[in-house]
Amino acid sequence: MRVTADRKKCCSSGMCVATAPDVFAQRESDGLVTVLNEHPPESLRAQVRRAVESCPVGAIGAEE
Repeated sequence: MRVTADRKKCCSSGMCVATAPDVFAQRESDGLVTVLNEHPPESLRAQVRRAVESCPVGAIGAEE
């Protein structure tokens, strides 16, 4: 799996961080998403999928 984030779309809702905190974070300067782990282990993939689904603006993605 490869995780991506589009900061131009990000609205700083924090849903990704709440759902998958080992994969996503928010920058302190502006609250925009950052990817902590671009290639998460199998054990985190379900969380990543939920985070992708919960993003209100579709700013994050995951490719298998």
